[in-house]
Amino acid sequence: MTVTASNEYYLFMSQKRHAYQDLIMLFNDCFADYNTRLVKGADEPVYLPASELCSYHQIIFAHGYFSSALHEISHWLIAGPQRRLKEDFGYWYRPDGRNEDEQKAFEQVEVKPQAIEWILSQAAGYRFYISADNLNGEATDNSSFKEAVYHQVVDYAEHGLSKRAQSFREALVAFYGTGDPKAPILLDAFHIGAI
Repeated sequence: MTVTASNEYYLFMSQKRHAYQDLIMLFNDCFADYNTRLVKGADEPVYLPASELCSYHQIIFAHGYFSSALHEISHWLIAGPQRRLKEDFGYWYRPDGRNEDEQKAFEQVEVKPQAIEWILSQAAGYRFYISADNLNGEATDNSSFKEAVYHQVVDYAEHGLSKRAQSFREALVAFYGTGDPKAPILLDAFHIGAI
């Protein structure tokens, strides 16, 4: 993308409108009963269950990035009660630099979180980009991953989100004024070519 004065203004206004501090406030208000807080981190994102060191569970997102916060929230919204007692929900994670087989395994576990992230992004009026999270690994064709994420969005639109995910979606829609918080997910707002 060529940066122009109008692009710079759009990026500035988007960052101003989509402040991570608002997500922290919304999440912490919505889920106070879960003893879980959204926390801005400095480095890699991680989920840390309560321990002797901290009395509450922490969803730590990277560098104050709005999209990182939405992504980490999405993982939390999927995790069941037992998973929420384990660091990073007990999931396998191989960092950037994955080979083709490792990347396919990564993409399989990322379909649902990225579908929820896309739905939450749309609810907040924020641009969603699919994340292969493998800049230093083998180059792979991610078109099937994009399709799987889109089809998961369709499934959520047809069958509904979990109670927690729907609650947070409604909070985002109300806060950002992107529609009726109780309205169903409208699929015409989701296009594979845009991600």
